[in-house]
Amino acid sequence: MPIRIPDLLPAVDLLNSENIFVMTETRAMHQDVRPLKVLLLNLMPKKIETENQLIRMLSNSPLQINFELLRIDHTESKNTPIAHLNSFYRDFKDIKQNQYDGLIVTGAPLGKVPWENVRYRDEVAEIIRWSQVHVTSTMFLCWAVEAALNIFYDLPKQLRDEKLSGVYEHKTRHKHETLTRGFDDYFKAPHSRYADYQENVIKNHTDLNILASSEEAGVYLMASSDRKKVFVTGHPEYDAETLAQEYWRDMDVDDSTPVPHHYFPADNVEKKPYSNWRSHANLLFCNWLNYYVYQMTPYDLGENNATPTVNQDHKS
Repeated sequence: MPIRIPDLLPAVDLLNSENIFVMTETRAMHQDVRPLKVLLLNLMPKKIETENQLIRMLSNSPLQINFELLRIDHTESKNTPIAHLNSFYRDFKDIKQNQYDGLIVTGAPLGKVPWENVRYRDEVAEIIRWSQVHVTSTMFLCWAVEAALNIFYDLPKQLRDEKLSGVYEHKTRHKHETLTRGFDDYFKAPHSRYADYQENVIKNHTDLNILASSEEAGVYLMASSDRKKVFVTGHPEYDAETLAQEYWRDMDVDDSTPVPHHYFPADNVEKKPYSNWRSHANLLFCNWLNYYVYQMTPYDLGENNATPTVNQDHKS
């Protein structure tokens, strides 16, 4: 089954051109199924690009999904037309009474900004806390991991000496855990962050299960035992050329910006990069949707609560 998105969202034409099956709201109205409700809190500056990337990941699933977009405020965006935001994004006040099967909170371009100096800190904190009652499972990506660890565990921001940028190899720590089911022993994923996630810090200050990590990049994938919280410190949703775009953007500001590690062929920035993480990314999102959302969520979302139990009608 496809992901259900608004008829005029730019992702419709893009993903159809890639032969990815998406369904518009109009067509979905004729199907008598209970689709999953997935909400995206999009904090990335290039919102349309991020929408496309995440819809592409979610669409590779046999489940039908109702996809909604959420924004923090009405601050003017330099990278996304205001008409797009007004047409497709909802305000938190309009959805806060709703229940959702899944929530994805994206990264944000905040680099070294301390948590207490984040302009929309209070709004993000409110939504993250709200999710623990109104959402079956939430996935935090990149910067959102930093925010969630602060909110849930009072964990301060840890910074690396240099920005972590590139594609790194990770080891699967628990191959039989449902979120990593089907993962290779080692797999690759992109990172783009200053934040540091050391294994001893996670073990000593949280109750999270570490599911994958890297000698170079640190902890990559973590999850709570109740499956309500999933933490992904990298960017598995990135397209092949996203890191290159970030690199050239940073070069415009500082021409000493290091080349992303293990990314450009032969470390030659003139050569076109390619994706070697797409299969892992698709499997990660499929496993999350199936085992952490679909298998855990009640058929009637009105029954959702902070401690979900498996709905036997949903088990396969």
